[in-house]
Amino acid sequence: MNEQKKYENTKHEEKNISSKEAVEEAVSKEESKDELQLLKEENTKLKDSFLRAYAEAENTKKRCQQEIEKNSKFAISEFAKELLGVADNLQRAMTSAKNSDNEQCKALLQGVEMTQKELTKVFAKFGIKKIDCLDTVFDPNLERVVQEIEDKEKPAGTVIAELQSAYTINDRILREAMVVVTKGGKKA
Repeated sequence: MNEQKKYENTKHEEKNISSKEAVEEAVSKEESKDELQLLKEENTKLKDSFLRAYAEAENTKKRCQQEIEKNSKFAISEFAKELLGVADNLQRAMTSAKNSDNEQCKALLQGVEMTQKELTKVFAKFGIKKIDCLDTVFDPNLERVVQEIEDKEKPAGTVIAELQSAYTINDRILREAMVVVTKGGKKA
């Protein structure tokens, strides 16, 4: 009987041990599930942070590229403004030479016209365009009024004289025109 009790005690202990192991194993599995869930959540957060950082880096790259393009387009603006004075002087020389009957003035006029054509080609190469404002309605974004003249024949606000031409560089105003406009006529 003693043996029987020992045997039963051993069996009972084995059951206790196996049930303890089962409990420990269950607890361990539960901890593993919790740990796995925490790792998944952390992984999701890290992925989100990475994607946000990557998107920000791409946006910065695009902004820098756009800034570089803009700077290269408009880098010559100050230089171009200085050359506009040369274009104005060539135009004045042509206007003066056209009014003369002298043969030397006609030869000079030809040379000045060729120089102006070459300058116009260079301007076009770099996106610089002259804007013709004569006989158009006054545009405050492109022109500056220096004088108003009474004229009942033309609508009010019509440009009748251009003292200085307007120029754009890559569709941005480089220099506004100085113009004379009408007043007193019908509204345009």
